[in-house]
Amino acid sequence: MDIFLQQVINGVTLGGVYAIVALGYTMVYGILQLINLAHGQVVMIGAMVAFTVISSLAAAGMPPLAVLLLGTAAAIPVCMAIGYAMERLAYRPLRHAPRLAALITAIGVSIILQHLAMVVFSRNVLAFPQIIRINTYAIGGASITSVQIAIIGVCVAMMGGLAFLVYKTRLGTAMRATAQNPQVAGLMGIDINRVIAFTFVIGAALAAVAGVLYGTYYGVAQYTMGSLLGLKAFSAAVLGGIG
Repeated sequence: MDIFLQQVINGVTLGGVYAIVALGYTMVYGILQLINLAHGQVVMIGAMVAFTVISSLAAAGMPPLAVLLLGTAAAIPVCMAIGYAMERLAYRPLRHAPRLAALITAIGVSIILQHLAMVVFSRNVLAFPQIIRINTYAIGGASITSVQIAIIGVCVAMMGGLAFLVYKTRLGTAMRATAQNPQVAGLMGIDINRVIAFTFVIGAALAAVAGVLYGTYYGVAQYTMGSLLGLKAFSAAVLGGIG
C-alpha cells in the first residue's frame, strides 16, 4: 500500500507537468486541427533558457526562489516569441494547404529547434543547480517533497487560470468561436489571425513553465528531452480527447 501511494504521488506530480504540455497540443488542434509536433521542443527550450539564467544567477548570492522565478520569467518570453514565429512563418502560409504539408512542416520545425538548441546549449546533459532546499513530508507511509507540492500547486493554478481565460474573457470567447467555425467568427468581426497567434503564444508560455518544472523535478535538461516529453504529452492529449 505504501508503494502504491508513493507511485500515486509521483504520478500526480509528473502527470501535472504532462497535462500542462498537453494543453498546448489541444489548444492548437482545437482551433487549427493541426498537431503541432514541435511543441515538445518549445518545452525543451524553456528548460534550457531557465537553466542558463539559473546557472548564471546561482553564484550571485540571490535568494533561491528569486533565482528560480527569474529563470522562469526569462524562459516564458523566449518561448512565446518562438511560438509566435512558428505560427507566423511556418504554419500560417500553409493554413489552407493539405494536412500532410502542415504535418511535415511541424516535423521540420521540431528538427530545426532541436538542432538549434544543440548548437546554442551544447549536446551534453545539463544539471540544474540544486539551489532550493528540499523538505520531505511523510503521508501514510509514503513521502512527498516540497518540490512535488510546488509542482502540483503550480500546475493546478495554471490549469485554473487557463480555464478562466477560455471561459470568462473576451479572448477566450473569440478562441472558442474560432474553434467552432472560423469563417463565421471572421464574419462576426473576430480577427482570426490574431486569435490563432495568441493561441500559439499562450501554449508556448505554458510549455516554458512546464519545461522549468520538468527540469527542476529531474534536475537535468538536454536538447533531446522535448521529443519523448512531447510524445507522452501528446498521448495524454489524445486519451483526453484532443479535439
